[in-house]
Amino acid sequence: MTSGAQFFRLGSVAALAMLFALPAASAQAACPIGKTVAASRQVLQCPQGLTLTLEAGAALTLSDSDGNGAPERAQLEGKAILIESPEGGAAAAFEVVTPQAIAAVRGTRWAVDAQDGKTSVFVVRGRVDVRRVDGDAGVMLAPGEGVDVDDGAGPLEVRRWPAARVD
Repeated sequence: MTSGAQFFRLGSVAALAMLFALPAASAQAACPIGKTVAASRQVLQCPQGLTLTLEAGAALTLSDSDGNGAPERAQLEGKAILIESPEGGAAAAFEVVTPQAIAAVRGTRWAVDAQDGKTSVFVVRGRVDVRRVDGDAGVMLAPGEGVDVDDGAGPLEVRRWPAARVD
């Protein structure tokens, strides 16, 4: 099981620290518009204060629809990313799209994991709006809350993730 999978399935704070907080294990890079597949844990420093930390094997495509050099959207194909964005400004409107969900930042630190036919979103700091890709009613997550989005049609269920899952 990968570190990202352990983070969302076992919920370990230690796994979160291992996946996203240890700078020695990651490569830092500019924020490339287009497709990126991380061979190892990678930190992307984007304009306007947006930082994306990709789990090894994470595949995403960054889009810059207004041509200002800063991405507004990431299409996450698999694995996990940690998103850090400052409150306010253009980076506060960043969103992540997976096969199951669209998660939009509201100035925060949050994680998205898209694997095994499900997307899990967890908020460390700030707020994140999450909805299914079909546009049905979404939910707003606050710190310590998470949601699992699958291909089903039922309502999204916000849960306060227990320490074991967060860890």
